[in-house]
Amino acid sequence: MSLFLDQCYEQMNQGEVLVAYKGTIGADVIANTLSMVELKLENSDVHNSIKKKLYNVLVESLQNLYHHVDTPMGNFDNDSDTKSNYGIFILNESENTFRISTGNFIQNDKIPAIKEKIDKINSLSAEELKDFYKFVLNNQKFSEKGGGGLGLIDMARKTGNKLE
Repeated sequence: MSLFLDQCYEQMNQGEVLVAYKGTIGADVIANTLSMVELKLENSDVHNSIKKKLYNVLVESLQNLYHHVDTPMGNFDNDSDTKSNYGIFILNESENTFRISTGNFIQNDKIPAIKEKIDKINSLSAEELKDFYKFVLNNQKFSEKGGGGLGLIDMARKTGNKLE
């Protein structure tokens, strides 16, 4: 794996880590992670509304990792995990606040469009996000990987926070 990915993983790994993973993202990894987090949340004193939001945002985040990864170009230490569907994610808690951090490979030419989408979402108020969600829902065009563009909007709405 590249040094850059190791640095990102370490940077994301702050606070009390509930779950952390780096490697090939597949349906089995997602299912096991969700089961593990569900058990940890059941045994915690976190309010049910927070548990529900956290779980829903985690599902969306992991689905994004699985569905929207690109195969990296170049040589990555001949590590088969970096050849396809490679991703990293960390769920941590610090001072009664949860943070879901994810990362995966995308082609450089896709960065401006993703950044523009995140900047647009982050610029909107809660009411504007609600309206934008409805607009995209009614006018969506599916990407080449089947996404309609609602996931990031939904995460911002559910958390009430800016996307990073």
